[in-house]
Amino acid sequence: MNHFDLLAHRARITPHRPALEDIDSNIRYNYRELNEQAARFAAAATAIWGLKPGDRIAWLGHSRADFFAMLFGCAKAGLIMVPLNWRLAQPELEVLMGDCTPSALIYGEEFLESARQLHSSGHAPLTIAFDEAQTGDRSYRDDLASVEPQLTPHPERDPDTPWYLLYTSGTTGRPKGVIQTFRMMMANYLNIGLAVELNGRDVLLNVLPLFHTAGINLYSSAVLMTGGCVLVVRGFEPDQTLALLEQRATVFFGVPAVYQALLEHPGFDGRRLSKVRSWGCGGAALSLPVARSFADAGILVRTGMGMTETGPTVFLMDEADVLSKIGSVGRPQLLAEVRIVDANGIDLATGEAGELLIRGPGVTPGYWNRPDATRDAFNQDGWLHSGDVARCDEDGCYFIVDRWKDMFISGGENVYPAEVERVLLEHPDIAEVAVIGIPDERWGEVGQAYLVPRSEQAETLNDVALSQFCRERLAGYKVPKAFVLTDGLPRNALGKVTKQALRQPTNAEGNR
Repeated sequence: MNHFDLLAHRARITPHRPALEDIDSNIRYNYRELNEQAARFAAAATAIWGLKPGDRIAWLGHSRADFFAMLFGCAKAGLIMVPLNWRLAQPELEVLMGDCTPSALIYGEEFLESARQLHSSGHAPLTIAFDEAQTGDRSYRDDLASVEPQLTPHPERDPDTPWYLLYTSGTTGRPKGVIQTFRMMMANYLNIGLAVELNGRDVLLNVLPLFHTAGINLYSSAVLMTGGCVLVVRGFEPDQTLALLEQRATVFFGVPAVYQALLEHPGFDGRRLSKVRSWGCGGAALSLPVARSFADAGILVRTGMGMTETGPTVFLMDEADVLSKIGSVGRPQLLAEVRIVDANGIDLATGEAGELLIRGPGVTPGYWNRPDATRDAFNQDGWLHSGDVARCDEDGCYFIVDRWKDMFISGGENVYPAEVERVLLEHPDIAEVAVIGIPDERWGEVGQAYLVPRSEQAETLNDVALSQFCRERLAGYKVPKAFVLTDGLPRNALGKVTKQALRQPTNAEGNR
């Protein structure tokens, strides 16, 4: 399959069907208008900004419907888009810019100061203001309005040509730019679109950040391929989200933190959300109490699993299994191959836990300018090392046990923190929990649990009571040695706990 102009062909098939709506700015595009806007972007990038195929162009801003015009505009012009994580500190942004060396930076007015600093430090040779242009900047809107768009499809390209870069969080070291391609987006569409049965009548509410694969591809890009409509909001707000879910959305994808916030909202009522026909969750494990609470409200949340490196969809739960297989991520989807192997790369039997390997057309060709990291990530047969510990049950459903790097060994026994966390979350006075391994003279390593209480009067959260609670449900070597009460856990943009921050010396010592 060659890389053809997907948006141009979609605009030809369904020109007047709604494609995108920016809820906060009230900007709307049907498919004809979206294709024209993307074509204007490509023309301005080439004729005014002086960019050539293969050049990188960065975006720094909150979610906007126009993001997808930029993304498909890059495809038309052969450029590589780099959505920047706007939560990063300035030095972190400079590291990413230094790695991908973009020829231009488009920024939203909310990041004017960051853009100015990136320009003055030499990381953004050309700055383009998406909103009101400042001195020395190009004006995004003026430049797009001044060009003549080429509406015919762009020439065919190799489907593995880099299209955009998504940077990993860098919690284990230097951030890596994961190459995203046309082939990956098409594979993800087939993996998720067929499973969810997306169609041209679907309306997706996208509350996730557009510098992350979930925001771009779960399920926005797949909905745009099938001719549906994507509602884009600046960020997740429970009030706004519940209103849009009740009034307009037919499909929804969120991360566990989003589902937790919806559940805790006083206006949450499953009966009012019946318009949504499919609910999906990923990014981290959905806790059993939250999954059960949604099921009690008549909402079956289908959990899945994927990675930035896999485009992302690999697994998705069948709706029929949601209640009987709570905790599972489901089965591998159409274009995903998986294996579970031991430390020597030998396949394990059903039920045994080992590292998850992934292969298929949805997997990245590698990391930007990092042949060393690419070699480390893949074995000689092209299988991607996921870094996840998984097991498969007799029905073919997969369970993510933990991150390979999070596992620790206590007294010669493997301990998977996620298992301990699931048990602690059953405690009525615990709202959130994260467990890490810390050094111990006798056992090598022991567990240390960080707990966020549900209330300030949680007298049951003392070491003796918590140890007893765990011992009734876990083997002794799995019971944490230390329990630390905290106001909150460090999280990344998708709400996933960043355990690397907990492993810092000031935390790992256990300041109870």
